[in-house]
Amino acid sequence: MPEIDRERLLKGLQGEERLLGALLLDKAAEALDKGCPAVTDFLDPAGRALADDLLKYIEGLRVMTFGGHRRLERVRLVLLPHYYLEATVEPPVTAIEIRGRFNGGISHRDVLGALTGCGFRREKIGDILIDGDICQVVLAPEIAAAVQRDLVRIGNQAAEVREIDLEQLAIPPEKVKEIRSTVASMRLDSIAGLGFGESRTKMQREIKAGKVKVNWRPVLSPDYDVNPGDVIAIRGRGRVILEEMTGVSKKGRTGVLLKRLM
Repeated sequence: MPEIDRERLLKGLQGEERLLGALLLDKAAEALDKGCPAVTDFLDPAGRALADDLLKYIEGLRVMTFGGHRRLERVRLVLLPHYYLEATVEPPVTAIEIRGRFNGGISHRDVLGALTGCGFRREKIGDILIDGDICQVVLAPEIAAAVQRDLVRIGNQAAEVREIDLEQLAIPPEKVKEIRSTVASMRLDSIAGLGFGESRTKMQREIKAGKVKVNWRPVLSPDYDVNPGDVIAIRGRGRVILEEMTGVSKKGRTGVLLKRLM
């Protein structure tokens, strides 16, 4: 079994990214050494992008992704040797439903605060879906029973918790807006400004303030080149995907097709 070149793969990573990268490589080594699946904690989109970058270079490793639904953001990865039968892998996620008389006043922050206040780590908690007084949460199965036992209140309101099937998750409908236009260049400020309906000047301020991410990583340079397939996100405002470049006009402007997900 070839050794994982940790130093080469982790080169250039700093801080939390390096710590996460090291954990991912530990899981990969565990899967290959023991010949059985190794499961990560939940990763946010930035963590998932980092995992994609690192793990694709490891020979003989396969990666499965589980988040409860294809449109949910936080996922757990199952790393396994290439010869392991995927059909035998149990999804390492489950879901709970929380009900109470919250009078429509429950928020994502309230639910997450209640869970972490009970001692549950964020890394064991997936997406949180809220619809009125009903909340659904994707969890690691290893904490599901404890959550049902310990989570009795959210804020000052009593909460009833039960486990549900993943098929019962109420995924909100996705709103997609297509934008076809032309731009003078493929700079981030130009593409993001078009996608989010802002001027380049205002978008430059947003970018320099660290509010804009490309493929889940902050980019501080307005002149960063955007490529087809890149995802541009601003917290609380959705995301924009550069679907394709559609050609060059007679005036030298580049045609683009963007999809804004809200």
